[in-house]
Amino acid sequence: MDAAVPATIMIYAKLRKRQQLPGGFFHLEEEKSKTRVFGYGHGDHIKLKDEYGNVWLGSAIRNPDNSIVYRFRDPKGNALQGISSGGTVTLRDDRGNTWKGFID
Repeated sequence: MDAAVPATIMIYAKLRKRQQLPGGFFHLEEEKSKTRVFGYGHGDHIKLKDEYGNVWLGSAIRNPDNSIVYRFRDPKGNALQGISSGGTVTLRDDRGNTWKGFID
């Protein structure tokens, strides 16, 4: 009698990583005036509020190189836009002021 050799079955499947929407809890500060902005959100639904009560609505888009582009607007038409890689965020407003911070 021949000894039965256990058959090894290998199943290969393409695994798809779950794409997490960029976002989280934002802590930003303008370099000159030290005005702080904070808020929470993911993807197209990010809401920030500054210390004066102004609300900034924005979105985040992930680039192929894993950096993230952020764009925010307030009701007065002011804009903030910039990029992050990792947890560090650098944004510029319409007047050329730089906002830096991080995302939890």
